[in-house]
Formats: sequence, C-alpha cells, structure tokens
Amino acid sequence: MRDRTHRVAQHRSAIAGVEAMTLYSNHAFPRHSHDQFGIGIMTLGAQRSWSGIGPVESQAGDIITVNPGEMHDGLPVRGRARGWWILYFDPILVARELAGEDLRGFEIAKPALRDPSLAASLQQLFIHATTPSPDRLAAEESLLWTLMRVMREHGARRPTDVKSSPCVAKARQRLDAVPELATSLAELAALSGVSRFQLLRGFAREVGATPHAYLVQRRVRLVRRLLADGHSPAEAALRTGFADQSHMTRAFVRQFGITPGRYRSLRG
Repeated sequence: MRDRTHRVAQHRSAIAGVEAMTLYSNHAFPRHSHDQFGIGIMTLGAQRSWSGIGPVESQAGDIITVNPGEMHDGLPVRGRARGWWILYFDPILVARELAGEDLRGFEIAKPALRDPSLAASLQQLFIHATTPSPDRLAAEESLLWTLMRVMREHGARRPTDVKSSPCVAKARQRLDAVPELATSLAELAALSGVSRFQLLRGFAREVGATPHAYLVQRRVRLVRRLLADGHSPAEAALRTGFADQSHMTRAFVRQFGITPGRYRSLRG
C-alpha cells in the first residue's frame, strides 16, 4: 500500500473574486463540482479525470480547467503524486471583467488542454494574485488578458438541447434549494413521480453521482461559502445539515484537499 502524500496550500489572494491554490498529492478526489471557474497548470506527474466529455488525462505542462457546477473527479496515474497550481474565478468576476462580450451559455470547452502562451499568462496572473501588494494596473491587465484569451480561444457555447429528464430535474432542484435539510430516496422519488430505483439509476447516469453523493458535495460547497463569510467550522457544520463537525471536515477535505479551519484562516 502506497504511503499517502498530500500537501496543499490555499494562498491569500490579492485579487477579489480569485482564489489561488497549490497541491502535491496522491489523494484521489471523488466526483464533485465547484461554484467557480477553475484554471490551473499541472506541474508534476499525471492525473486521470472523469468529465462531462468522458475520461481525460493531463500531464505536466497541461492546463486543467473546470466550469461552475461541472462534475469531475481526479485520480493520480499509477497512484503517484501529481502537482498543480490553480486559480478559481468567481463567475460574477468573470462576467464583470468580460462585460460587453456575449457570455450567455459560455463554458471552457475542454478539461485538459495544451497552450504555452495561455500557460505563461496564467503563471503571471498567479504571481499577481499571490503577491501581497501587487501593481494594480498590471494585475488588472493580467486578469483581463487571461480571461479574454480563455474565452476566445478555448470557450464554447453550452449545448442548449441537453436537458435533464423531468424526474431528475425535480430531484436536483430539491437538493440544490435546501441541501441542509435531510431527505430520503423515497421522498425524492415521490417528488419526481418515479420509483426509487428509476430515480437512482437516472440521477447517476445524468448527473454523474448518486443523489446522496450530490447532496454531500452541495453541502460542502455551502460550507465553503459560509467559511468565506466568516462563520466558524462548527457553525458551518450545524447550518449545512452535517451530523457533526468531524463528518463535515472529512467531506470538506475529500473534496477540496484542505481542512475547513485552514481554509477559513486564509480567507480572514
């Protein structure tokens, strides 16, 4: 059995609406999603991921991306530690920076790509974001230039004809609306008008996770927002429906690779 390697750092960001993280780990991340756009660079090793377009593999030097709400996971190739640094962009920030551009239905087309010029822009932006007092003009230019390059060269329109079945959509709406409230497969099935097995099978096929796994990751994302707003881990656990703080902490680390307390301390 391989020894566990897991070193992650959430950096203080000097750019509002941008988060910066570095990681070196052989940790396998379960299927989950983020509220933000994520764009980073693999620095060491290799990773396999499940994504909406199917399995993908990224190597050192590749750019890795994720769209808000996009389900994905991350498995180290041959169990060996891989490394990356990544920037997470609040969708509101992206919309503001690219005001005037038609962003309706915009998403990053591929979860792994190779673009040396974009990689250089991202590296410069990462430096600006993690410098305590960056040159404001230079940081603004770097942010806008990077986002514009991503949109124009690697953006795509989200298909408008891909829709969830009504039963899955109803169950997902319930879990999205009040993830802090406990539910059951029977309740979700009754709400959706199908049997429990029909809902379970359809939900897993369309969403990429079971209703329970989806609920946990929605709760973890809610915890993240509460921590960013200044709530303590204990308060966040209580307000998001977790059985206790330790349960919440385990789920948070599995998804984000960092403890809730550490994440909160870097947001203060």
